[in-house]
Amino acid sequence: MTALTIRDVPDDILRALKVRAAQAGKSLQGYTLDLLAREAAKPTLAEMAARLERETRTELRTDDILDAIEEARERR
Repeated sequence: MTALTIRDVPDDILRALKVRAAQAGKSLQGYTLDLLAREAAKPTLAEMAARLERETRTELRTDDILDAIEEARERR
């Protein structure tokens, strides 16, 4: 596993992270690793757009839709 060093962390941010880590019952290292893992697991906007494009692609034509509407009207 690779080590990661973050330099020049402002004192107030470091204090807040230490408090949150303690409240979660974790070390600062464990807490920040969890934060990084959660962030890395989130899809980017581009990934979400690509997924939406894949999942909403359809082979329907306008005529197919109009035919379905007409069929539904006839069943009434």
